Amino acid sequence: MADRAQVASVDAIESFRSRLLVYLAKVRPAVEEAGSDLRHTQLWIDTDQRLHWDREYRRRHRAHEEAQQALLSARISSFRDAIASEQMAVHRTRDALAEADEKLRTLRRWSRDFGPLTQPLAGPLAQLDTVLALDMSQAVAFLTEILRHLDAYSEARPDLPPPSTPGIPAPSAASAPDGSPAPEPGDFIRNPQGIP
Repeated sequence: MADRAQVASVDAIESFRSRLLVYLAKVRPAVEEAGSDLRHTQLWIDTDQRLHWDREYRRRHRAHEEAQQALLSARISSFRDAIASEQMAVHRTRDALAEADEKLRTLRRWSRDFGPLTQPLAGPLAQLDTVLALDMSQAVAFLTEILRHLDAYSEARPDLPPPSTPGIPAPSAASAPDGSPAPEPGDFIRNPQGIP
């Protein structure tokens, strides 16, 4: 086993970590927005549009019934000019009612089919969001920890003698700072408190 780690560049790890953070800052909002758009679209189809076209159908149905009543009244009174305009109103309201009916059928179909059509994309999108939120966050934390350990390792440098202050000799390996003989490595195992 080697006495030292062979790290070519701590800067390369820091650069990778920085780029990973920038990537995550850009991609996570895009993935979250895509998932949110899918949910909002389903909700829009199921509620907003459904309520709108239900109300519109009822309004157009009432208008068509009123136009039919007006046509019937015009026929009873035998006004030729009124009959033609009332017939046009009946045709117009019937077409509007048919359009609302078609919109409701289309909404029912989309409400039923939207989930199954988007599921092949929504599933992997949710998995990607999980990977970005959990796994990549752990990767950033792991890289940060690696950098912290490498910084501590590079500062310790066990192969260099301890730094000395100019004019004050460095303590020798054979004596403790108070001048007494230095303990042997096994002494602290046998006597961990250092009590003689």
